[in-house]
Amino acid sequence: MTEGLNLKIEGIYFDGHSSRNRAALLQVVGEQVLLQVQPDGPLSALEERWQVSDLRIEPPLGRIRRIVKLPGGGRFETPDDAAISRLEAGTTRNRGLGRVRHIESRWSLTLAALAALGVFTWGFLTYGLPALARQAAAATPRSVLASFDREAIKLLDNGEFMGPSRLSAARQAQLQQQFRQVRDWAGGAYPYTLLLRDGKPQKAGGRGFSIGANAFALPNGTVVMTDQLVALAGSDRELMGVLAHETGHVTHRHALSSVYQGLGLSLLGVALTGDLVSATSFAAAVPTTLLSNGYSRRAETQSDEVAGAYMMQAYGTTSPLRRILARLEKDDLKATEDSIQDAGRAEDMLNTHPGTKQRIEHLRAIEEQGKPTP
Repeated sequence: MTEGLNLKIEGIYFDGHSSRNRAALLQVVGEQVLLQVQPDGPLSALEERWQVSDLRIEPPLGRIRRIVKLPGGGRFETPDDAAISRLEAGTTRNRGLGRVRHIESRWSLTLAALAALGVFTWGFLTYGLPALARQAAAATPRSVLASFDREAIKLLDNGEFMGPSRLSAARQAQLQQQFRQVRDWAGGAYPYTLLLRDGKPQKAGGRGFSIGANAFALPNGTVVMTDQLVALAGSDRELMGVLAHETGHVTHRHALSSVYQGLGLSLLGVALTGDLVSATSFAAAVPTTLLSNGYSRRAETQSDEVAGAYMMQAYGTTSPLRRILARLEKDDLKATEDSIQDAGRAEDMLNTHPGTKQRIEHLRAIEEQGKPTP
């Protein structure tokens, strides 16, 4: 391949011991290389000869001078990219990188590569990361789940988000008794616990938001329900529908996958290794992630199916859950499921969570499917 090479390349020479450079000429004829360095002050002229195989050609990098590493630590630099490219072609050096440079030098190929990267990134964030988060959540050991719940409750009970329930002891006992029926039905061997709390921050200058009328489940089966949600409900059936929905989030590990997805891939290590120290650190992010971001369409729909199944078995209808969804949407005790308007098509496409209207219609469909055939 080098038999036809006959190159004279002008450039500068560095001896590898100082930053001083001197004008030089690199000649390549076949396999033979001759370097001629010009005298400069006290430094005399220099000639060196090698085999072309002794040279190491640095890959091209943008518009900077091409670099040829020489035996003995010296190097030759030149702006004559065309000559070095011929040398590379003749010696079959840097072939792969040459193709990269070919792509970089063409705007059309560069734009196509950027577009492909954009599509890949969108696909990974839309489908890949959620899928990885679900797999990681499913693989997370129970010991880590317990740590998540323990640390999250410690954070929530510091007075900045909520406080002790103001419901009477009798009312709390009544709700706990009814929750046990939901818990027993949900299964999954999770240590379900219902925590009743006041959804108002107890400390002045909390973290900027009130939980209000809400219920949410932590990864290991701890379900928090606020006094405000109890006050908003028209019946306990409505509350049990909400709690059944939360058990769906637990059994499908939605809380954990939501946290993993929200906080990134670093948490995957916790899932796979069961690193309790890291889990404790990350657990503080669980409540804020859940309360700020909520769940995806997929997760809410899946949990509504769980709640719908419970409602049909326990009451033969999903209407109690539909009614409280309407009240939560409107924050109005008088709101009905028929008063909820559908979101616009564009808004619906942009939403990451299902609209209340869609959820109500889904629950109606579950009821229709669950009714006995006349």
